[in-house]
Amino acid sequence: MHLSVYTHADAFDALAADWHALLKSAPFDTVFYTPRWQRLTWDEFGAGQLCIVTVRDDAGALIGVAPLAFHEGVAGFAAYKEISDYLDFVVAAGRQAEVYQALAGWLTSAEAPAWTTLSLTNVIESSGVFGAFADALRATGCQIETPAEDVCPIIPLPSSFEAYLDSLDGKERRELQRKLRRASEESGVVYATDASTLDRDIDDFLTLMKASMTTKNDFMTPRMEAFFHKMARAMRDAGWLQLSFLEVGDEAPRTRAAAYLNFIYNNAVLVYNSGLDPMKFAHLSPGQVLIARLIEQSIADKRSAFDFLQGNESYKYKLGGKNVMLKTLIAKR
Repeated sequence: MHLSVYTHADAFDALAADWHALLKSAPFDTVFYTPRWQRLTWDEFGAGQLCIVTVRDDAGALIGVAPLAFHEGVAGFAAYKEISDYLDFVVAAGRQAEVYQALAGWLTSAEAPAWTTLSLTNVIESSGVFGAFADALRATGCQIETPAEDVCPIIPLPSSFEAYLDSLDGKERRELQRKLRRASEESGVVYATDASTLDRDIDDFLTLMKASMTTKNDFMTPRMEAFFHKMARAMRDAGWLQLSFLEVGDEAPRTRAAAYLNFIYNNAVLVYNSGLDPMKFAHLSPGQVLIARLIEQSIADKRSAFDFLQGNESYKYKLGGKNVMLKTLIAKR
C-alpha cells in the first residue's frame, strides 16, 4: 500500500479517471464527491493548505482519496461545506480499515500540516468515518465527538407516478392532485438545455431564487452568483445539470414562475436549489406544481431516488421524503 499527498489543485484533474473509477466501487457515490465538484469549490472558496491524500494498493489501483484543507490549526474537507450537501472520503468497499488506518497515521505524523482540530462535516451517519476512521484516530490519542448535524430527506422512487401518489398521506395526495389539475391548463414545465442560453437561464433562476426568501437573497452575493454560473456550466458539460422552469401564460413568451436547479447523478435526482416569486401566481402554487412534475418525470426516467438534500422543510416530508442523517466528526489532538 502506498500513500501520496498532492498539494496543487491540478491534482483534481490529474486524478480524475482513477477517482471516478474508485467512486463506482465506493459504498456511496454522489456528485459532491467527484473531482469536478471538488475543484470547482476549491478554486472559488478554498483556503489554507490543500492536501489531496491518495492511497493505492500494491498493484497501483486507487483505493482511497481524501481531499483535505488545513487552515489556522483546523483540518477539514477541501470542498466548501456551505454548498456541498454531502462530504466524505472516497474509499473502496472492503478496503476501509486499511485506508483509514493509513490516513490516520499520516494525519498524526510530522509529515502532515499542523492541526489541533479535525472537523469533517456533512457526512452520512453510515460512513466508515464514524467507525474504522474514528477508531484509528482514537488509537493515536485523539478525542472524538460525533454530533448530529442535519438531515437529507430522500424519496425512494417507485415504478409509476400513480404508485408514488398512492404512497402519500391521503390529504396530501388529494391536495397535490388538485394543484396539478388547476395548473395544467395555465402552465408547463420547460427544461433549459441549450448551452447558448445557459447564462440567461441561470440569471432567470437566480432572480427567482433571490425573490423566494430573504435568506436566499442574502446568500446570493455577487461572488456566489458568479460561482453558480460557473458551476452550472461545468455541471451541464458533465451531463449532470437539470435546470427547469414552470412557465405560466397562454401566449409566448410565457412568464417563468418557479425554477429548480437539480443534479442528475448516479441515477438519482438531487434537488440543489429553487426559486419562485411568492407574489406572482400564488393561486397556482407554482413551486409545488413544478416539484411534483419533476418527481413524475424522474419516475418516468426510471430514476432510483429523488434527494431533497439538506434541510428539514415540511414540504419535503409531505412529498414523501425519508430522512438520512448527517453527522460531523470532530477529532482533537
